[in-house]
This record gives sequence, C-alpha cells and structure tokens, in this order.
Amino acid sequence: MLQHSADVPAGYSMVWNDEFNGSGLPDAAKWGYDTEANLTGWYNNEEQYYAVAKTDYSRQQNGTLLITARKASLSSEPDWGGQIYTSARLFTRGKASWTYGFFEVRAKMPCGQGTWPAIWMLGTDDNWPDSGEIDIMEQVGMYPDMISATIHTRSTAGTSGNGAEVKVSDACTAFHNYQATWTADRIVFAVDGKPYHSYANKGTGAASWPFNKPQYLLMNLAIGGEMAGWVDPAVLPRSFEVDYVRVYQKR
Repeated sequence: MLQHSADVPAGYSMVWNDEFNGSGLPDAAKWGYDTEANLTGWYNNEEQYYAVAKTDYSRQQNGTLLITARKASLSSEPDWGGQIYTSARLFTRGKASWTYGFFEVRAKMPCGQGTWPAIWMLGTDDNWPDSGEIDIMEQVGMYPDMISATIHTRSTAGTSGNGAEVKVSDACTAFHNYQATWTADRIVFAVDGKPYHSYANKGTGAASWPFNKPQYLLMNLAIGGEMAGWVDPAVLPRSFEVDYVRVYQKR
C-alpha cells in the first residue's frame, strides 16, 4: 500500500503520480522529452544535449528514476548542436497539467562540479515569462548542501526571480521530499514539510500572478551554465535520482 507523507495538506487527494516501479525507459504515457534547444544550444549557457528515450540518460531502476548526465557527444542525432555532454529533460507537457495543488518529489541530488538538477513547472501556453515558472527545487554541484526555490514572472523578468535557499546537509547522499503548495493565494516551498519560501498573490494582475492557469511539470539534469558554473568532466557520469512524483489537489 502506498505510504503518503505526513505533509500532504488536509482535504487533498492524489490525482497523479509516478512511483517509477517499472524498468527501462520512463512511462511514455506520463513523460515526454524536451529537446527544443538541442540544436541551437540551451538557455543560460548550459552545455548539455538532451537525449530522447535512451536508457543511458533516463531509466527506471530499483524503484527510482535515474536522470543521468555523461560526457558523451551524440553527434549522429539530427538535432545535435555540438555538445560534449548529454543528459535528459523530462516533462509532462501534453500529457498532464494542473492548476493549484500540492506537489511532492522525493529525490537525491547528483552533485559534482557543474551539475544542475531541477524540478519545476511551466505554463501550458509556453509563453515565458508571462505564463510564469515555478521552480520547486534547484541545486548546483558547487554548493551541494544548498537547495533553492524560485518564482519567475513578467514582473521579475530581467532579474534572478523571487526565491530563497535552504541548507540540506545530506542532499547528495539521502532522499528528501521537495514540495510546493500552490493555491489561489500563494505558493509555499518546503523540504520535508519545513517551509522556507513563500510567494503571495498580491492581487496586482497577471504580471506578478500568472498562476491561475495550468502548468506542467519538468525534471532535468543540466550541465554547466550560468548557475552551475564550470564543469569538471571527471565527476561524470552522475545521476539525479527520483523516488517518486506525486500531485495532490483539494477534494
């Protein structure tokens, strides 16, 4: 029987989940692969190519999802953009999206200089930043014990967003529950039930609160870029391990 964390808000029921109990590639009914900028190069000066449906980069194993980054050039792929690192970026776009809810992802960080795992959400109309971005969890290998959550909107454009950090001393060696509670009034971010950042709807309109429309979920392991910094190829391969993804909404 599925054990739910004690942090699920009262009156909420699970509406979507993936426990990654299969083997091989992730469930194609739940996850697709984001490859939009492979050829042109990814945002924030990231250095990875994102592979589609290749178990070297995304696979279920022993009840977890492994998103793995390797020093590898997939030069035979038609959308290869010259990258010497390869990883995976999974999303639920076109398969599942939600407006409001409690989102919980149990995961362990890959760590290693240059790694940048993320659990986040984007608006289904893909009109960034006007449709908003909810970064439930980001971490970079150069600061292995720091976890951040950030909101991006039209009102924060040109800045690093509205965010905060929290110390999780064993993020690289233990699984933790990375959480966001999104209501019509605010979005609250927590680790293991302990809130550390809140973003309120101040009623000033869509520029600061586009979060009344559906968003889909993404999980990826980027390499390098403006946030992760220089890459030490000797640390690769590294895997971002996800135990489960669960979405709850108010009954």
